[in-house]
Parts: sequence; C-alpha cells; structure tokens
Amino acid sequence: MKISNGVKIVFLGTPEFGAIILERLIKAGYKPVLVITAPDKPVGRKQVLTPSLVKVIAEKYKIPVLQPQAILNLKSEILNLKPDLIVLVAYGQILPKEILDITQYGCLNIHPSLLPKYRGPSPIQYTILNGDKETGITIILMDEKMDHGKIISNIKYQISKRITYPELLKELAELGAKLLIEIIPKWIKGEIKPKPQDESKATFTKILNKEDVKIDWRKSALKIERQIRAFEIWPGTWTVWQKDKPREQRLQPSRHPARKKTYRIKVLKARVLKKSTSGVDYPIGKTLVAPQNELCVQCREGFLIIERLQIEGGKEMASEEFLRGHPDFIGTIFK
Repeated sequence: MKISNGVKIVFLGTPEFGAIILERLIKAGYKPVLVITAPDKPVGRKQVLTPSLVKVIAEKYKIPVLQPQAILNLKSEILNLKPDLIVLVAYGQILPKEILDITQYGCLNIHPSLLPKYRGPSPIQYTILNGDKETGITIILMDEKMDHGKIISNIKYQISKRITYPELLKELAELGAKLLIEIIPKWIKGEIKPKPQDESKATFTKILNKEDVKIDWRKSALKIERQIRAFEIWPGTWTVWQKDKPREQRLQPSRHPARKKTYRIKVLKARVLKKSTSGVDYPIGKTLVAPQNELCVQCREGFLIIERLQIEGGKEMASEEFLRGHPDFIGTIFK
C-alpha cells in the first residue's frame, strides 16, 4: 500500500468543516488510507438519504469509507491497517482508549477555537454569539475526554465585525488545514512537545435546538444581531407574529374563537440601529418601518433592522418586499 508522504493516516470527520480540511490534506500529499464518517442521513421534506460532505470528498478521491454507528465497532479494521496517525475533525463521537492507543503517533483533533475556551460541539457559533474579536484553531493530542487533550499547536484569527457562521467556518477550516499540514511532519519527527490545557480557563458549548434560538426581544439589538449571524445555518433564529384574522372569519361561529393566527418567522439577516430617529420609545418587540422601507423592531436597547426574512411556508425575501405583501404587519408586536 502506497503511503502518502510516508505517513499512513486514518481520517475521521463528518460536516463541511471536516470536508474542507480533508480535501486540503489530500492535495498536500497526505491522502488517508481510510475515511470514517457518520452514516448517511435522511434530509429535507422528502427525507432523501444523503451522505456527509466528508464522504463526498472521500469518494471523489477514491478513498475507502466506513460509516459505523459506533466507532468502537471499527477497532479491528483500524488495527489491521496499522495507521501511523489518526486525524479527527468534527466527527461527533469521542474516541475510546482502545482506538486512541492503536497508532504510534496518536490522534490529532483540529478544533475551531483557542482551547480551552469553547470546548464542545458549537465553538464557532459561540464565538460569534459572544461578540469575540479573536478566535483560532487548536490542534490537540486527543485523550478520552472531550476537547481535553494536550495542545500541540494553535493559531489566532481576527474576526471581522459582521462575519456569519458559514463565513467563519470556511475561514477557520482553511486555517486549520494549513496548520495541520505544517505540524504533521514536525509531530512525526518528535519536534513538538505538547502542553496541557489550563483547566481553570475551560468553557463549554452545547448543541442548540430550534427552541433555544427563539428571539427574546428583551435583549439588546446587538445581542440579537449576533444570534442571527451565529445560527444562520442551524437552527436558524426565529420569532412569532400573531396576525389578526380577517373580519369575516372572526364573525363566523367557531369552536376556536381566537382572533389571531400565529406564524413563525425566520430572521435571516439584520443590522443594528442604535438610536431612534424619532426619539420615541416604543413597546419592546413592536414593528416599525425604517427610513429605507425596511422592517425595524424595538429591542430593549436599540432597534434591529431586519434585512431578510422568511415566513413559514414562504420563500426568503427582503423585508421591503415582505412588507408590501403584508401591509397589516407594521404596528404589531413580536412575541
């Protein structure tokens, strides 16, 4: 078996972050002998069985792919390959000791934060959500705890003001790939001494669901705008519009006499307007028209200009277009 650059690598990963790094690794001459990724999953309304982006890249370069429900099930397959190194990037499972001990040079994990800050599954989102001005990439020698291993190398990245999750993900993936390619030969030669993380500075992230990212208009416009950029892809930031039913429907007898119909609205892009041009204080959550005929919402501190949105069951559109089709929207209060 031909070994790329003299190093036999097994690569583990699943989403786009891992796919970008895998392809850069291959192009640099470190083509893995095996790629391990998550099983194909049903996607969309039609629940079409879809491979991970890492699998797509692996198949593009004709690399064998395995997709176990549990990584421990592949212990014998990995052992038989006798890899020198395991590289893990956003795989979604913690490797047990039986897997970590297989290789001579251990398992390197590429993590998109400056560890020990933002351990866990959502470091990029939390970086944006908290308004950090700096983040980075950390490569660690994995142990049995989540993002806990000794630091092999790291590199800092300055964050632009309105960067979104997809943009920052791509930037950090490219940075992570570059750092990984630089350190592999040094690590193999024993030129790097790993350093333990400072446990006193450890912070943690979690996987968020749709209910976690409902907009709380009692927060400042600045915090809400960060939330929209942080969760642009998943789960998506949303709010609730209670629309008055047409008068003729309200007059009809009904077992459910409620006068309002509730819609979920996903907010896709927004910006902050710190001061009111009118000088008037409005109820929190009240919808107004901004000078450019865009949708504006009163927050606890400042105003949020909604640039793009999507009502449930509808298409994505600019707020100006949305308001033309929903003239009764202005003056209502988001819940």
